[in-house]
Amino acid sequence: MGCFGFLKFMMFTFNAIIFLAGAAILGVGIWVKVDSGSILSFLGKIENAPKELAQVLNVGYLLIAVGALLVIIGFLGCCGAIKESKCMLLLFFIIILVVFIAEVAGAVVILVYRPLAKDLFKKFGDAAVGSIKKDYGKNSDITGLWNTTMTSLKCCGIYNSSNFIDSPYYVANNNQYPSPCCPDKRPCNQTVIDNFREIPGCFNKITQLIDDNTVAIIAVALGIAALEICAMIVSMFLYCKIDSKSA
Repeated sequence: MGCFGFLKFMMFTFNAIIFLAGAAILGVGIWVKVDSGSILSFLGKIENAPKELAQVLNVGYLLIAVGALLVIIGFLGCCGAIKESKCMLLLFFIIILVVFIAEVAGAVVILVYRPLAKDLFKKFGDAAVGSIKKDYGKNSDITGLWNTTMTSLKCCGIYNSSNFIDSPYYVANNNQYPSPCCPDKRPCNQTVIDNFREIPGCFNKITQLIDDNTVAIIAVALGIAALEICAMIVSMFLYCKIDSKSA
């Protein structure tokens, strides 16, 4: 098997895996959105299952988008390699190149405008505080999403527990805070908050989580970028070889 045959086989195998993974992700995403009633019924039968578990249905759209993109990339890569189709290989190259450029542009913006990014993140946090004061305890989706976030990250509010003051939940529950703000302590009122170490806000938790995992995030990003570059090189090599074979 020559170099062309080997790269053709590797291109087919690699993209077949991508296609199958994308199809699986797409299938799960569609199932989550189409059969949400059955999923909610199943979650409701799980003993002691938190109500916030139903928020997993919201990832359906993301799964559909990611799965569809992977299916398209995998299909073009597989068929382009096995059929030696210049058109498919070129489309494969263009899609990977667009994704790669978008990733590089995003990385540059984050690095160059990092202070601006922090300011934007801070403004987002301020907007989220307004959302808590307006809808927490009244809107079930927002309430469930915040409960899941606070329980998972072990945090309270955006900046601290005071974000819940005057919220529908705070008013309806006799000036009490959500239970994640006072783990293992009831009732969760201002006295408990004052007498025990306050749980940090989710804003600080998220920024700390990003800072603590910066190296891992960069390593994963570089690994993905390297795979994309290799895929583009191989697709262009096959494209040019097919052109020279037909000459």
